[in-house]
Amino acid sequence: MTGLKRLIRWTLALGALAALAGLLCHLALTDIAHGEADTALEWNILRLGAAVFAAFWGAALFTLRRVLRELP
Repeated sequence: MTGLKRLIRWTLALGALAALAGLLCHLALTDIAHGEADTALEWNILRLGAAVFAAFWGAALFTLRRVLRELP
């Protein structure tokens, strides 16, 4: 059960990181929409945000599968 708790904590941490990434992605998209001159940093933030979201979704699905196996 301790391994499952650790997995849940990691998933929660990734969820918090994904929330922060969502905020940063919003700000990056706002800069892109306003026609900033150099948007390379904004596009890199969006790429990193997509990776964080994918990691969170993968961890969430993996954790839920493990929880279902543990339940009677």
